Amino acid sequence: MKRATQQNLDFDYLTGLAKTNPSEFERLRQNAIDAYILTLPHDRQDRMRRLQWRIDQVRSRHSPMGACVRLSGMMWDHLLGPQGLLGLLHSSDQTVDRCEKAEIIPFPQNLPR
Repeated sequence: MKRATQQNLDFDYLTGLAKTNPSEFERLRQNAIDAYILTLPHDRQDRMRRLQWRIDQVRSRHSPMGACVRLSGMMWDHLLGPQGLLGLLHSSDQTVDRCEKAEIIPFPQNLPR
């Protein structure tokens, strides 16, 4: 079996490791997640850590299949819910209305380049 690295997470290796050495698998999983979060802009890292905490709580309280179903539901809520992507796209008309009422500040015509 190949060794998994953060650059090459080998599925077969990780599957075998999860069966034979769950604690090592969990360590590698957590390291990969932490390494990914550190690649994000600093202002998004805290939000992603909180999301990962929620995911870990669901995983710890349910069977693997139950956690999968619940996490899938969370993703759909974030896509289709009022605060999700689709909800934000549908509310864009309201944003345009608010922008039309904004004060427009004139800029000088001859700015140096």
